[in-house]
Amino acid sequence: MDPEALKKYSALHPKPAGVTLQYGTAGFRTKAEQLDHVMFRMGLLAVLRSKATVSTIGVMVTASHNPEEDNGVKLVDPLGEMLHPSWEEYATQLVNAEEQELQKTLTEICQKAALNQHKDASVFIGRDTRPSSEKLSQSVIDGISVLGGQYHDYGLVTTPQLHYLVCCQNTQGQYGKATLEGYYEKLSKAFTELIKQSPSSGESQRHLKIDCANGIGALKLTEMEPYFPKEVVVHLYNDGTKEKLNHLCGADFVKVHQKPPRGLDMKPNERCCSFDGDADRIVYYYKDATGHFHLIDGDKIATLISIFLKELLAKTGQTLQMAVVQTAYANGSSTRYLEETLKVPVHCVKTGVKHLHHKAQEFDVGVYFEANGHGTVLFNKAAETTIRQLAKEEKDDERREAAKVLENMIDLINQTVGDAISDMLVIEAILALKGLTVQQWDALYTDLPNRLLKVQVADRRVIDTTDAERRAVTPSGLQEKIDALVKKYKLSRAFVRPSGTEDVVRIYAEADTQENADALAHEVSLAVYHLAGGRGAPPQP
Repeated sequence: MDPEALKKYSALHPKPAGVTLQYGTAGFRTKAEQLDHVMFRMGLLAVLRSKATVSTIGVMVTASHNPEEDNGVKLVDPLGEMLHPSWEEYATQLVNAEEQELQKTLTEICQKAALNQHKDASVFIGRDTRPSSEKLSQSVIDGISVLGGQYHDYGLVTTPQLHYLVCCQNTQGQYGKATLEGYYEKLSKAFTELIKQSPSSGESQRHLKIDCANGIGALKLTEMEPYFPKEVVVHLYNDGTKEKLNHLCGADFVKVHQKPPRGLDMKPNERCCSFDGDADRIVYYYKDATGHFHLIDGDKIATLISIFLKELLAKTGQTLQMAVVQTAYANGSSTRYLEETLKVPVHCVKTGVKHLHHKAQEFDVGVYFEANGHGTVLFNKAAETTIRQLAKEEKDDERREAAKVLENMIDLINQTVGDAISDMLVIEAILALKGLTVQQWDALYTDLPNRLLKVQVADRRVIDTTDAERRAVTPSGLQEKIDALVKKYKLSRAFVRPSGTEDVVRIYAEADTQENADALAHEVSLAVYHLAGGRGAPPQP
């Protein structure tokens, strides 16, 4: 480590006075103009993490579904997973260190992580389409270079593509080729194999309208289109040529506002879906004949995938254990359907993809989705080996065919992280193979009406939760108040949790009618406002 070079470069990326940031679920996220020093220092940290793991590390410049003015950065660990929690702390320390403390902080991290500074370092960089992303990724490169790291800049990629590339690189190509072509080829080959088996294969074209949130998804789907089988026709909307990223469109907008995005005309019963800004979330929706809007969120996606995989696993004659992992935001109807009708075990964990991913790794097949549409399926090594072996060697036709379908599913699913492109192809394949319409899928169960609200507070840390965030421990009296409010309504539940990124408390309520869900959410928000130090005017109904 050359202290003079570090000092010189760091001065080019100065830390603004009074800015402190926390590495959360989504890495660092804030207004783009406050991030230059963060990017430089994440370049530094990526080099250290690479030396510590003796692997390639990813750095993704994106703020996902946030407004276009924001940006952010997250690190990707060797197998395409999210950064290890102990390193999240190092990231926070490094980003908040004052200029003169930088060298000392780096040295401390090296000591704590017991890393060999003489090892080579290798970093993959990717970015989304925000106007600020190119310059910010250059700051990351400065950080990598000053510590002598090697890097490959993949430029514009979806977040899941970078996770995939990192995983391919570190598995020496076992997971796939570490190129974008490799990604397109692997997914499209598996998808084409699956579509071939569908009852209506070759007869009719399948049309899908996709809202790309004016983000990276549009660019990458356009690149991937030549790889798609001719049966599948995608129509891209909000492709970023005219409007602002995530503005009145994208998966987050559709899920929160329960209405279609701007710029996409829906005809009755057409299948439509929305990606978010960095293409790691997806939700489906359609309008029925009466013009009523129906949202199909992450819970219903997880349910469709679970039905399909459960049938196939049964056909292989193997006793592989499957489970679904949800958060407290999962609709009560989905949990009931999975447990009671499908008889699949369901586990509830804290909000945040890393908690879901971690829990899903405990099973042979772990399906996880957040209600917001971020999710994937994990197959453990033993399950994958068994399935691939059966597909090759099983004498019984039905078992072998089921294993082949599962094998293609394994290849189609991006197991490193939720991936809108991959999830979309999985869903399209399942609907085709099962001959289901979007309405039939939607009709599996009826969502309980629900409402999400947020309350501004002086300090989000006053709220502490337990039981996978379903109960508030502090401030005292809040949970008792929520319990009393919930008792007033049928089929109801409500919980509150602090945001991971800003001083707001998020409120979720569901009940037998929309009116009751709205009323319950409002009453809980008032309780939060009064007991947890609400800021500004009290919440209005």
